[in-house]
Amino acid sequence: MNEMDLLAGRLPESLTVTVTHAQLRSGFPGWNRTELAPSFNRLYFIAEGEGSVIINGETYYPRPGQLMIMPAGTSQTTSTNPDDPYTRYFCHFDAQIGEWPLFHAGSKLFISDAGNLEYVRATFDEMIRQFQSGGPFAGLRMQACLLNLLACCLEEGGYRDYLKDYMQFTERNKLSGVLKYIQEHLYGPIEIETLADIVHLHPNYFIPYFKKIMGVTPMHYVQRKRMEEAKRLLTFTDDSIADIADRLGMQLAHFSRQFKSHAGISPTAYRACTR
Repeated sequence: MNEMDLLAGRLPESLTVTVTHAQLRSGFPGWNRTELAPSFNRLYFIAEGEGSVIINGETYYPRPGQLMIMPAGTSQTTSTNPDDPYTRYFCHFDAQIGEWPLFHAGSKLFISDAGNLEYVRATFDEMIRQFQSGGPFAGLRMQACLLNLLACCLEEGGYRDYLKDYMQFTERNKLSGVLKYIQEHLYGPIEIETLADIVHLHPNYFIPYFKKIMGVTPMHYVQRKRMEEAKRLLTFTDDSIADIADRLGMQLAHFSRQFKSHAGISPTAYRACTR
């Protein structure tokens, strides 16, 4: 059984989603953007108004009653009519299947007519309420809301085979060797030239190629994996924070800044709350 078959078999347990922002917003400000490429996915439900969305050069005109997913890393230009601006429910989210982003940066807009408007509104309302109130189980409840809304959008928009096609996407298979090399060399230097050579590309072509598939640059991905390894070491070893930074090839002050940016808290606080 090859790696893709194994990944497909683990799909339910390897799919992870995280909501990082949720809100209901009306009016012209905050919607008009030009050629941005955010590092997070956006999910919208349009309640009222009119406007347009350009994703990777293709133009769409979302209507009230529609759900849409704007994948991370895509080039996004959005506009709305000042006289009839969008009222929109939305959230920012991350979604991964194992190491792979669920929606890649080469995607188009995923858009669908919501089959049950009241259900979609109520689910978004609950997600926003949980985001605003917090609490020990808010994250779980927001994940449940997000998964239901993603299923609605993909199923009702005619993307029923998306996950099957996703697992057969050959570009991900090509990059598997690169990701394996990164995982095995987190404690040593990792050069772009070495990663590019694995897939037989010039470094200048490899960087946008990697970002198109993974949604982030190669070195951003390496840094993220090192921070995940730091989390593991902080939780399951008694190594000092200085030793962990040194093992990952980073100066202590730089490591502390990077870790706090990644985890939201300092290495010391992270260790304290996971013991």
